[in-house]
Amino acid sequence: MRVLLSVLVAALGIAALGAYFALFIVHQNEQALVLEFGKPKRIIEKAGLHAKIPVVESVEYFDKRILDLDTRPTEIFSSDQNRLIVDSFARYRIIDPLKYYQTVRNERGARARIEDILDGTLRRVMGSATLYDAVRDKREQLMGQIKSQVNVQAASFGIEIVDVRIKRADLPKQNEASIYERMKTDRQREAAEFRAQGQEVKQRIEAEADRQVTVIRAEANRDARRMRGEGDAEKTRITNEAFSKDPEFYQFLRTMEAYETSLKRGDTRLVISPDSEKFKDFFRYFSDPTTSVPPPKR
Repeated sequence: MRVLLSVLVAALGIAALGAYFALFIVHQNEQALVLEFGKPKRIIEKAGLHAKIPVVESVEYFDKRILDLDTRPTEIFSSDQNRLIVDSFARYRIIDPLKYYQTVRNERGARARIEDILDGTLRRVMGSATLYDAVRDKREQLMGQIKSQVNVQAASFGIEIVDVRIKRADLPKQNEASIYERMKTDRQREAAEFRAQGQEVKQRIEAEADRQVTVIRAEANRDARRMRGEGDAEKTRITNEAFSKDPEFYQFLRTMEAYETSLKRGDTRLVISPDSEKFKDFFRYFSDPTTSVPPPKR
């Protein structure tokens, strides 16, 4: 009985040992490459429990996730001969485990190769751009160009570059003051040009407005003089008609208006001789209210 139990335990141990060497697990965030005596045999992308031939086959695991690569700051000369310190990083993932294993073997080799490619591409793309393009105007466009060019070379390693970003593109400390002063001068020059253009447009608009005002005023004055002349003519016509219909009443009305104007309330004094003809003619309605007006001479 003891012998049978010992044999059973030994058999279970051998089976467990065989299972340990024959079975392997691929996790959700992994993909595996099965090697037969060091030669690639098959790729396993599905997660779960898988089998292999012990001793004959071995397994290499590769990450499915997006991996980060942080590069060292690089000194680059822009196309306008300005020194830049560029600090960048990349994100990549393994899309072909077989090609990846055959070319770079592991993550350490992949990082070294990608870093070399990224450094060369950065120097080429950023070196063809101006300082303003790299720092301000075309930064997003330049990062897209770098990503595309790095992807072309990284594809031969079974790697896809997901993103390339420039964290920092600054001037060396010793050059910052002079470059910033030059940038400030350029901005001031552009501002002066914009102001001059605005002033020119303003003067043109004001001149046109003044011209229109002059024309409108001239036309208004012309119309006012014409209407005033027409009114005066109409007034004269009406006055003549009224005078011709009742000259005595019209003369009386005009005399009353003259009295109202000359004999106002307050300290009104007239220095005139009562025997003069002008006095008698002006105050004739006081001396004789029934006086009549002589007919107009024809």
